[in-house]
Amino acid sequence: MRNFADCLVRKIDEMQNPSVIGLDPKLDYIPQHLKEYAEQLFPEEPTKATAKAIWLFNKEIIDQTCDIVPAVKLQYAYYEMYGVDSIKTMLLTARYAQRKGMLVIGDCKRNDIGSTATAYAEAVIGKTDLLLGDSMAMSGFDACTVNCYLGIDGVKPFIDVAKRDGKGVFCLVRTSNPSAGDFQDLELSDGRKLYEAVASKVSEWGEEMIGEEGFSSVGAVVGATWPEQAVQLRKEMPNAFILVPGYGAQGAGADAAVAGFTPNGKGGIVNASRSIMTAWQARPDFFKPEDFGKAARYEAENMKDKLNEAILHRKYVIQ
Repeated sequence: MRNFADCLVRKIDEMQNPSVIGLDPKLDYIPQHLKEYAEQLFPEEPTKATAKAIWLFNKEIIDQTCDIVPAVKLQYAYYEMYGVDSIKTMLLTARYAQRKGMLVIGDCKRNDIGSTATAYAEAVIGKTDLLLGDSMAMSGFDACTVNCYLGIDGVKPFIDVAKRDGKGVFCLVRTSNPSAGDFQDLELSDGRKLYEAVASKVSEWGEEMIGEEGFSSVGAVVGATWPEQAVQLRKEMPNAFILVPGYGAQGAGADAAVAGFTPNGKGGIVNASRSIMTAWQARPDFFKPEDFGKAARYEAENMKDKLNEAILHRKYVIQ
């Protein structure tokens, strides 16, 4: 039986790279020549032209990085805002990345209960029963993100689908945004912070999905901007695989990003989005717009080196 966490750990080990590329495209990130080409193909259909430009952009970055980066993360919002055609591009991107050997995380942060949560889970990581006796994976992501504010009622449907189909679930525990503490730092009657209580539940929920590599397919999202808390949370969630946002453009460096990794440097994967996609803009003296894919690879390799160096010389250590 496939276990998502095992697949992810082995892919990271194979490439010696604990990073994931967030393909969260905006038109500002896409070189002009791609946008002009897409406009020529669809001169009277702006949503189709936009979707085409995004697809060409995503495809090139995947082609340039699939042999050195184990996974991509697709944030729904950046596709939904451009309409139905770009949502189709998101799904096309996911399937293309998988064909290239990459794991794909659907960053949808779903949150609901009962049959609605089940419908979300089947849509994102499961499959849907159709007419004519057919059943089909509509999104086909290998894992997804969920907001567990509603408790187990909002998470169990995702866990059930993940267990059945060998997929993964990342629960929001300690997010990287500045106002995270408004709620997550609230102190409970037992003295714990709210995020610590959430972490304890995530660890409990994932006990039955721990794979051969020692990590659960019920993982956690812990932002790189809170390294001290990440160290503490690793104690609370010894078997959780941690997805780490906040690296690069959001301000966190490699040392902070790996703070929640286990003492042997495993159990986490660090996301970078903007810094990879706009690497060609950051170095105009070195990369032409046509070289945006090569620039993305350059930045991905740079990130890999920094993360591995940070793992080797840990600044934040679990006591």
